[in-house]
Amino acid sequence: MMSAPVLITTRLSAHRSSGRLERVSMLALVLTLVLALLLLTNNAFASNIKAHLQAPSLEPVQEQCSRSSNYDIYLSGIHTGTMNRTETWVGKAAVVTSKSEASILGIGTQYQQRAELSWSSTTNEWITDKFHQKVTGFRARDMQVSFGNNGRESRVDLDGDITSYTSADMPLRDVDTLAIQMRQYLLQGRQQFALIRQASDAIEPYQFYVQDKQTSNIAPWGELTLIPVKQTGAEEVTYYFAPSMDYQLIKARYHGIILQGLIELNHYRSSCESISERKISGV
Repeated sequence: MMSAPVLITTRLSAHRSSGRLERVSMLALVLTLVLALLLLTNNAFASNIKAHLQAPSLEPVQEQCSRSSNYDIYLSGIHTGTMNRTETWVGKAAVVTSKSEASILGIGTQYQQRAELSWSSTTNEWITDKFHQKVTGFRARDMQVSFGNNGRESRVDLDGDITSYTSADMPLRDVDTLAIQMRQYLLQGRQQFALIRQASDAIEPYQFYVQDKQTSNIAPWGELTLIPVKQTGAEEVTYYFAPSMDYQLIKARYHGIILQGLIELNHYRSSCESISERKISGV
């Protein structure tokens, strides 16, 4: 078992929320791995991309490519919404946008997020540079977060209230970068690891444990071999990645006390070179 990281939190302006409501609302966040394509027109972001000269060995090598995934959302077996996830890559940096529509406890909720992430040549991992999240309906909020010190420090603007956070041992990340880093660890053959998510009014450390492979029938692809990754911590979730589909996230299951949540892939397209193609070409 890995020891939990030592965290230091400095709050400049507190934003109170109900713990139970936050847990339920986080279902929309934990299960968002939902991202829509956004064109790279931000000049500042383009400059940031040029500053990084080496792509990690197992990630896309094309100058620009994209991956887009659509998911169905289920709560306790009932279809309640849809999600879209798109990653747009330029070298070793990406813009990830998220968009979902779902019904949470009978209340319509829309979730949108734009995250910028890049590869840290200092620590050899994916880190979040900044993200902007907007939620309407259940637990509505407008949240803008920027990161510094190689992801170890964050500044959170939540509906105008400013809070700062610090992590001593590892980067703070948004939920989208978290999923990308999980995939990277799988590609590296890691069997367990720790990650920290920047939530709206807290930082949440998680432990992840890679489970034995299993098979599952996923339409329209049929029977797939999946690698389950179990998350423990403030939220218990099991993620399922498919090696035959370039280690993409196929589904995620939320293990709630009251509600059981599930997202499942129904469409995927990619212009990025796959890991198998990279190996065949000798790259």
